[in-house]
Amino acid sequence: MKNAVKGDIIYASSPDKFEIFEDGYLLFENDKIIGVTNEINDDYEVIDCSKKLIIPGFVDIHIHAPQINNIGLGADKELMDWLEIYTFPEEAKYKDVEFAKKPYQKFVNKLLNNGTTSSVVFGSIYNESTEYLMDLMDKTGLRAYVGKVNMDRNSPDFYIEKTQDSAKNTVKFVEDTIGKYKNIKPIITPRFVPSCTSELMTELGEIAKKYDLKIQSHLSENRREIKFVNELHPECNCYVDVYDKYGLLRDNLNTVMAHCVWTDEHEMQMLKSKQVMVAHSPYSNGNISSGISPVSKLIKNGVDVGLASDVSGGHEIFMGKVIVMASILSNMRWVHIDDTYPQLKFEQLFYMATKGGGKFFGDVGSFEKGYKADFLVIDDDSLSDSNDRTVRERLQRFLYIGDDRNIQSVYVDGKKIK
Repeated sequence: MKNAVKGDIIYASSPDKFEIFEDGYLLFENDKIIGVTNEINDDYEVIDCSKKLIIPGFVDIHIHAPQINNIGLGADKELMDWLEIYTFPEEAKYKDVEFAKKPYQKFVNKLLNNGTTSSVVFGSIYNESTEYLMDLMDKTGLRAYVGKVNMDRNSPDFYIEKTQDSAKNTVKFVEDTIGKYKNIKPIITPRFVPSCTSELMTELGEIAKKYDLKIQSHLSENRREIKFVNELHPECNCYVDVYDKYGLLRDNLNTVMAHCVWTDEHEMQMLKSKQVMVAHSPYSNGNISSGISPVSKLIKNGVDVGLASDVSGGHEIFMGKVIVMASILSNMRWVHIDDTYPQLKFEQLFYMATKGGGKFFGDVGSFEKGYKADFLVIDDDSLSDSNDRTVRERLQRFLYIGDDRNIQSVYVDGKKIK
C-alpha cells in the first residue's frame, strides 16, 4: 500500500538549502520514500498531520550507551581524568547483564523519544550486555551500528582485556550479530589508540576487512591525549597515521572518527582521501575542555562531518540542542579563533544532523526518492506566537526551544514506532 503523510514538510537535500512543501504530502511505499508533492491521487492512504512539521529522523553518529547513567557528571574534568574517575568504573558494571537492563532500556527510550532514528553506538567491552542492547534497539525498531569496545592497555585492571581475548571475543560478537537484525549491525570499536596495542589494532583491522565491517573510534579529541599517542607511536607521523598503519581507516564512508578537535590540514587531507566521516560533538568538546573543533575548515577541506551527542561527555541527547550548541561554538570560533572560515549556517547544521550523518548508513536522512522512510511528526503549536511564521522559522524554533514533548510520532522504514 502506498502511503502519504500530510503536513508542513521540510528537509535538507544539500547543506545549502531547505526543500519546503507547506501543506504537502510525503509519499512512501513500504520502507522507501517515493517523493514529496503538493497534490496526490486516490492511490494513497493519507495520514493527516496537517499543520504539523514533517522532518527526517535525526542521525547521531557517536554516542556511548553505557554512559547513560553518567549524564551531567564530570564536566569539570579533562578527558583522561574524566575517563578514569567516571567512565571506566561505570562501564565496568556492564559485565553484569542484569545491571545493564535498566540503563540500556533508558538509553533506548531516550533515543526513541528524542527522534534519533539512526545512531552509531559504543557499547562496553562485554559481549553479552552489548548484544542485549542490540536486541532492545531491534525490538524498538531503531536503526544503529553498535560496537563491542576493545581495550587491552592503559586501562584500569578492573576494565581491561587480554589482547587475544579481545580479538577472539570481537570475532564471536560479530559472528553472533551480523545478519541477525534488520537494522542493527555490528561495528568494530577500538576505544582509541591509547587503549589498544599495535597487535590488537592490527587484528581489529583484519577482522573489519574479513567481515566487511565499518569502524568507529576517537581521534584528536584532547591535547593530553594527542601527546600520549605521539609518545606511544613515535614511528607514526601523526594520530591519523596510527589508525591508517593498522588498517583502521576503512575508506568510502566506512569509518567514523569522533571529535577531531586538533586535526591539522595534513590529517584533514588523509581523512578526505580515505572518506572518513568526522563526528562533531559540541557539548562534549566543551564539557571536558577539549576545544572548539574546526568544523567549517574540515568541510572546506572535503571531509564529511555529522553531528553527535556523545553522551555522556555530552549531556544532551536531543539533536536539536546539539545543533544549537554546534552553531554557538561555530560562531565563537569565527569570532575568537579563525575568521577565514565562515560560521556554520542553520541549513548546514540541520543537514549534518540528518542527511549528512545519514551518509554513514546509506540512503538515510532525506526525503529524496529511494531514501529510507524515517521521519518525525512535530507538533510545534505550543511554541507558536502571535505572528505568522514560515516553515523554516518554525523548524528553527523547535530545535532551539522545543524538546521531546513536541515529537508526536516517530517512523522508521515507514512504520510508526512511537
